[in-house]
Amino acid sequence: MCLGIPGKIVSITDAEQQLAMVDVGGIQRAVNLSCIASDGNDLSQHLNSWVLVHVGFAMSVISEAEAQSTLAILHELGQMQEEMLAMQEGES
Repeated sequence: MCLGIPGKIVSITDAEQQLAMVDVGGIQRAVNLSCIASDGNDLSQHLNSWVLVHVGFAMSVISEAEAQSTLAILHELGQMQEEMLAMQEGES
């Protein structure tokens, strides 16, 4: 299963290469914006936008509400996975 992780664009680092710095859960990563940029589009319009990031590419622009909802679900899944691992370790 492939997941897109919500992140917020905090800066445009290289407009020519369509690269930006995106904050994903407190960690900043370089992300390619070519999938959300139009020809001749000023990338600065995407500053502070939430995007769905997959394998280093911003795949789509999403609302902050959608980003927060997705982050909450991913957090819950992480907690569930930790609980399942703890249960498995308890069986051995």
